[in-house]
Amino acid sequence: MGKKTLFEFFNYCNRCCMPETNEDMQFDEMGICLACQSAEQKIHIDWKKREKQLKKIFEKTKKDSKDNYDCVIGISGGKDSTFQLYVLTKVYGLNPLAVTFNHTWYNETGLSNLQNSLEKFNVDNLMFTPRKDTVKKLAKKSLTSIGDSCWHCHAGIGAFVLQTAIRYNVPLIVWGESASHASGKGSTHETPVKYDRNYFIKQSAKVEAIKMKGDGITMKQMNPYVFPSEEECNKSGIKGIFLSDYIFWDDERQEEFVRDEYGWKEHPVEHTYKNYKSSGCDLNAVHDYSKFVKRGFGRATDQASQDVRAGLLTRDEAFKLIKKYDTKKPVEALKLYLEITGYSEKEFFTILENQREGKAKKLPNY
Repeated sequence: MGKKTLFEFFNYCNRCCMPETNEDMQFDEMGICLACQSAEQKIHIDWKKREKQLKKIFEKTKKDSKDNYDCVIGISGGKDSTFQLYVLTKVYGLNPLAVTFNHTWYNETGLSNLQNSLEKFNVDNLMFTPRKDTVKKLAKKSLTSIGDSCWHCHAGIGAFVLQTAIRYNVPLIVWGESASHASGKGSTHETPVKYDRNYFIKQSAKVEAIKMKGDGITMKQMNPYVFPSEEECNKSGIKGIFLSDYIFWDDERQEEFVRDEYGWKEHPVEHTYKNYKSSGCDLNAVHDYSKFVKRGFGRATDQASQDVRAGLLTRDEAFKLIKKYDTKKPVEALKLYLEITGYSEKEFFTILENQREGKAKKLPNY
């Protein structure tokens, strides 16, 4: 018997290319994944009705905010947050406070896109840049703690934006794409995951700041990563919404729009076939490749599956792209990560292989 190929280790969604190792993956009786179910629901939603609901929310926040900011929005300068700024300022005429948690791995294109979006949409921006030494330590500990290189970014984006909303007394936080849109992480458009204090902990950070203490990291260094308490959030009346719950969300068409109309720029991304998702970060490909080593699929699977749902690729065409890109080691990004953390390449693979769970344990070691 010959050696198994990558696609023979798992069951996959019968419609797209999502494997059973995806987090919180569920298939229905026809073998269709949650993300595909959500995409089907999306077609039947009355988006005009949803948009009216969004308009009411924004009308109320403009009335209640008086002389303060209307809302807080977390921005990186990526295509999603750039489009979000367009919607808030140009479509609804809001005065948002744009908050940037600087992950410290920006490339020139990413910084240029961030500055461009701030100028084009004429908004105030509060950027927080954490100390680099702590970021490096967290990047190393992140791999053993959550099987991902980017805990500091996941936690920082969620925690610092929430901290800022409370400090500035701006109770509405506007995000872009919810988990219901594409990932299928235990939710669909009919059963959405609502934003609360724990959203980013559950969806990406996985552990709170106190769990990352040690190995030269003190709690005094962890302030930007600490989520406000439930009591603080309730007292401030914080509410978060996702634009993708109210408007028809198509991130690639939106990327084309901000590119053509507002000068947003793509940047080459290792490990996938599209150059717009998280393209402003030099280490993004390590995040995606870590998922591939741990779960057997990476960014190319996510994007190809979306293209299948949109009718842009056949399932067979998508699997060919996945085989070509998901299996490809991101040379430059991985080299940088290993330099930062001091891990050897063997240690990198071993740490991730030891964190495989469930069906992912079937995967070969690299």
